[in-house]
Amino acid sequence: MRGKLYGIGAGPGDPELMTVKAIRCLEQCDVVAVPDADKGSSTVYQIVRQAYPAIEDKPTFTVVMPMTHDLEKLRKNYRAAADLVESYLDQGKTVGFITLGDPTVYSTYMYVHKLALADGYEAAIIPGITSFCAAAARLNISLSERAEMLHVIPSSHGVEEALRLPGTKVLMKAGSKIKAVKEALVASGKNVQAVINCGMEGEQVCRTAQEIPDDAGYFSLIIVKDRKD
Repeated sequence: MRGKLYGIGAGPGDPELMTVKAIRCLEQCDVVAVPDADKGSSTVYQIVRQAYPAIEDKPTFTVVMPMTHDLEKLRKNYRAAADLVESYLDQGKTVGFITLGDPTVYSTYMYVHKLALADGYEAAIIPGITSFCAAAARLNISLSERAEMLHVIPSSHGVEEALRLPGTKVLMKAGSKIKAVKEALVASGKNVQAVINCGMEGEQVCRTAQEIPDDAGYFSLIIVKDRKD
């Protein structure tokens, strides 16, 4: 009897924003997959540990998800990750794969999820609160009103064209490109706010593009709105 795979959204960073359903699912899982080389340094594991301390008593295994734009390397890595997960499923174990935010939003988990489904395994998704919803709440603003559009943009690939889109722009995953993104935002003249490490230690709120540090880390969420005269 094969086990079942669950992609579990742990939320944006604040352990109190992890859902009851996510914790209940972890309670029922036989083993937990941690998307990092070491669970001790894994951001998502530390978040889950605070919300669900009993995870320390659960068997775990790590899944290395390197940051690269090399598609061939990515394909090989996803295949290796899926094979590892499936080795536990073949033992009849239920696997909970924890991931930051929501598994359906720019999560590497989904590549493993799709491969497992294609290989005939059963898999399900437990949604989590997204980083951009948490950041908007921290900034005390709405993301969209009435007919206003909402665009979620991976800003590591450039943002100039995206900034011309109507409505609210959410910029995620700037990473090492944050300085160039900041320069584009300053030049745009738009209303820019950001939250760095939302809900985590070292959280920083920026009310203008100029306030965003040139070395802001990977967990930087930027919300851009058109100015209203």
